[in-house]
Amino acid sequence: MATPVKGRPLPSACELRPECRGHLKGFLDYIQVECGLSANTHHAYRRDLCRFLAHLGPAAGDLSTLTTRHVEGFLHACRREGLSVASAARALAAVRMFCRYLVLHRVLRRDVSAVVDSPKKWHRLPTVLDDGRVQELLAAPDDGQDTHAVRDRAILTLLYATGMRASELAGLKVTDVNPRLGVVRVLGKGAKERIIPAADAALAAVRAYVDGPRAERLHDPGEPRLFLSRAGRALGREDVFRLVRKYVRRAALRGNVTPHTLRHAFATQLLAHGADLRAVQEMLGHADIATTQVYTHLDAARLKAIHKKFHPRG
Repeated sequence: MATPVKGRPLPSACELRPECRGHLKGFLDYIQVECGLSANTHHAYRRDLCRFLAHLGPAAGDLSTLTTRHVEGFLHACRREGLSVASAARALAAVRMFCRYLVLHRVLRRDVSAVVDSPKKWHRLPTVLDDGRVQELLAAPDDGQDTHAVRDRAILTLLYATGMRASELAGLKVTDVNPRLGVVRVLGKGAKERIIPAADAALAAVRAYVDGPRAERLHDPGEPRLFLSRAGRALGREDVFRLVRKYVRRAALRGNVTPHTLRHAFATQLLAHGADLRAVQEMLGHADIATTQVYTHLDAARLKAIHKKFHPRG
């Protein structure tokens, strides 16, 4: 089953009408074979389109009748059901690709999604932890209580020190961390590589893990991945999310704190201390600087302090 929203289960592909099921399967094969999208994107688009087709109801029986109002109504439903801006924007991206596919196969005469505004214009700001609460989270792994405390401390510290995504951290190889140069090589979206400087504390935490617990539990000397499970298998994106949630509860932090929250905290701290927006964009791996600019809205306290210090009426 696709992921439910607000307790409402969504249909799996096999529960859709035969016409929808055929178009959906054709589209998913198309984005995998022709477009080369990642497995994560393929899974997310499948879930988003199941949500979209379920929203259409009877109209899904004849996709040639799709209109712009159907797409707009779907986005309004996403917002009412509490989807984040990022999730709704991705859902719209899936619908847009699907509409273009339907045009390509002459099911639709025109792309009815082309004029729909992106949900990014909703302007919700991301949740950000201040440095004090981040430090509480980083200190949560307990050597006496957690078997994987050294590994988990390295993961949390590296997420905050580099701002990388959970999937990027899970994909790290041992050779991607260069303590001598003080950098980490990250393979991001679209297989784009970037180099991120890392703080000494993060590099020391990784080194303590590699020289200690990882070396002790390594079953396959040829395993390239940096972070491993107890069984010696590479951790996945979902494992990183579960790990962060575990220590969020341990540190008694409020709100929906995820690996992405540490990414937000990384960006906000850099901008608060005077980092160039373009440099932050490069370190985060954003294709569009507009995505990075959201963090400039989170630094009101710093702007107020500057105003108070330098303005004659401050």
